[in-house]
This record gives sequence, structure tokens and C-alpha cells, in this order.
Amino acid sequence: MLEKGQFAPDFELFDTSLQKVKLSEIEGKVVLVFYPGAFTSVCEKELCTFRDMLAKFNNLDATVLGISVDSPFANKAFAEKNRLNFRLLSDFGGVVAKQYGGVHENFAGIPNYVVAKRAVFVVENGKVVYSWLTEDPRIEPPYEEIEEVL
Repeated sequence: MLEKGQFAPDFELFDTSLQKVKLSEIEGKVVLVFYPGAFTSVCEKELCTFRDMLAKFNNLDATVLGISVDSPFANKAFAEKNRLNFRLLSDFGGVVAKQYGGVHENFAGIPNYVVAKRAVFVVENGKVVYSWLTEDPRIEPPYEEIEEVL
């Protein structure tokens, strides 16, 4: 897992509109929210919490990006259903998740089903200024801690 002070690997992923998003092109602080999967109960609760906190983040010059291994199409339906007001990116194959916090292999006992581990990273000027990861996908991140870092 990437730790505070390390350089954040740059990446370019597709959002729900099939537009490329490159980390290094975003100014200010970036909150990277890795989540296991769209339309799952804990992920839905987590991303809706970030949605509800977004006004505070905007005032703190922070951009939130949700990242999962789901397709852009599943992410789009998930974002629309939950009225998410930040971009969801498709890390199909989990390449970026592996660079940041890792993946769960054979998730839920399903062979070859790979999902991102639930993790949050705050990146500023190309460096990680905050990192949090859980091995238990049922655990949500410490939202207050993230807000304090911002």
C-alpha cells in the first residue's frame, strides 16, 4: 500500500462518459476513493457519504474520484441511481488499484473475480498526504479523518 509521503503513481482511466481522466492533470488535492463494486450495500453507503460531504470538499479545493474495477457503464448506472456528483473511474482489470492499495482475488469465493480493496488516498502535488486501507470490505473509511487532512 502507498504510504504518506510517497509519490502517487499517475494514471489515466475512463469515466462514465468514456472521457479519459489523468491524475496529474487535476489541480489541488485529489481524494481517490477505491471501492470494491457498484451496487453493493457498503459501497453505496460510502459513496453517498462522499456525495453528501462534497460541498465541504469543494470549499477545501479537493476533487473526489471514485475508482472501481467496474465498467464505465456499470459505474454510470450506479452514479445515476445514487445521484453521485463526482466522477467514477473504471479501473477495469485493477491495474491502478494494485499500484495503490491492492485487490481482493477471487472475491466472495468467485474464481477470477477481482475487486479493488476499499481504500482512500489524498494526493497533493503528486504525493500521498493521506492513506487508509482495509482488508475487510465491510468497513467504511474514517470520514472525519479525511476531512481533517483536507
